[in-house]
Amino acid sequence: MVMTNYMDLLAANQPWNLILFMVIPVVLAESLVATEFYTTYYNGKAAGWKTWNHWLGIAAGVYFALVVLYLLVNVVPGIHWKGWADQLAIVAYLLGIVPLGAIALMELGITGKHLTDQQRTLRHFGLLIGFLVVSHVAMVFGMVDPTITGWQPMPAPMHQMHQMGHM
Repeated sequence: MVMTNYMDLLAANQPWNLILFMVIPVVLAESLVATEFYTTYYNGKAAGWKTWNHWLGIAAGVYFALVVLYLLVNVVPGIHWKGWADQLAIVAYLLGIVPLGAIALMELGITGKHLTDQQRTLRHFGLLIGFLVVSHVAMVFGMVDPTITGWQPMPAPMHQMHQMGHM
């Protein structure tokens, strides 16, 4: 089976690419979701969870910004696209910076200063849902065999055997 560039990237340099581009961002985002739930559930009595949530929001946004910057500079320019599913997987993955970056900007006090706690929580949940959507689109389309979407790999060069008539 032929793999998309998304899967090629995760499979290369094992286990480091998988850890750097999948495990760390997902653990940060899922931890952010968990602390958001606890902060909401304990409404007002969750100072510890709120602190974790604050620092996780900053860490997730900054880390993912660095990942996206690295990929845009070092990986994306050299990609030979394998059809629309491949492009969708990579673009969806890179779009994860929008919600995670917005959360980091909120937590750093750059945006959302006017929001009440309830509005902030609602925006956080909306941004987290946005991240989950684009990351799952990236994963699903990244796992698709690009040949089922119409992409055809270049045929391997054929080596011709020369006649050996003098034997």
